[in-house]
Amino acid sequence: MNLENYFISQFRNKHIGDDGAVIGKSVYSKDAFFENVHFKTKWMRYYQISRKAMLVNISDAIAMNATPKYALLSVAMPKTLSKSEMTELACGFKDAADEYGIEIIGGDTISNSKLDITISLISESDKPLCRDKIRPGYLLAYTGKLGDSKKDLQKLLNLGFIHKKSKFINIKLRDKFIKDSSRFLSSGMDISDGLFSDLDKFAVSNRIGFKFIHKIAKRVGCSGEEYEMLVAFDKRVKKTLLRRAKLSRTPLNIFAVSARKKYTNRCKAHHF
Repeated sequence: MNLENYFISQFRNKHIGDDGAVIGKSVYSKDAFFENVHFKTKWMRYYQISRKAMLVNISDAIAMNATPKYALLSVAMPKTLSKSEMTELACGFKDAADEYGIEIIGGDTISNSKLDITISLISESDKPLCRDKIRPGYLLAYTGKLGDSKKDLQKLLNLGFIHKKSKFINIKLRDKFIKDSSRFLSSGMDISDGLFSDLDKFAVSNRIGFKFIHKIAKRVGCSGEEYEMLVAFDKRVKKTLLRRAKLSRTPLNIFAVSARKKYTNRCKAHHF
């Protein structure tokens, strides 16, 4: 057990284990977005930073088939930030929130040596999409293309440049596909820690392993911050899901079958 999982296990209860905590019809989620951990200010404009911070959190709600309603912001920022930079930061939060019909209802601000952001979302769902409903023989698929986020991060670490439409900066969420397909999906989560690491969460939740239909390169399977969807479903609804994916212009890549076997994550832990 890695250190992150060990710490989380100290609080384990029926609400912990998904992208958000389901209580009644409400879904509560929270994510951190910290300077020098998730980003550097020389890589992104303040607008891009705050917009991505909000979208990262919205991704958790979408992953649970929930509609985000309210947000609470905590922003720790350097005293050196100018008023125009603060305005840019605020606009990024507001524009992402407005795009998804979210009302920012409060939070906290403090002075800090760097820019650290945490956001709490309150969402609603009549049928939350969780992680623990996978049976042997179910198909596993991910949306979109994986690997570009890690590749672009490496460019930035090597003092290179990336396009403003790079997935590392401009996340594309799969809300339409999940909304249209949720009743055919057994399980789902967003790919934030990398496909192989997030498959490990499926494996633990369902006490199951996977047989890969085709080989996935480690550089692709270990690419974090993709924010594509990882889903599982009964093979009987395969054609229906592929059709719905096509209608929402969502590439759906079926890559594995669940099986009663041990799963080994090939990636290093991202957080510790």
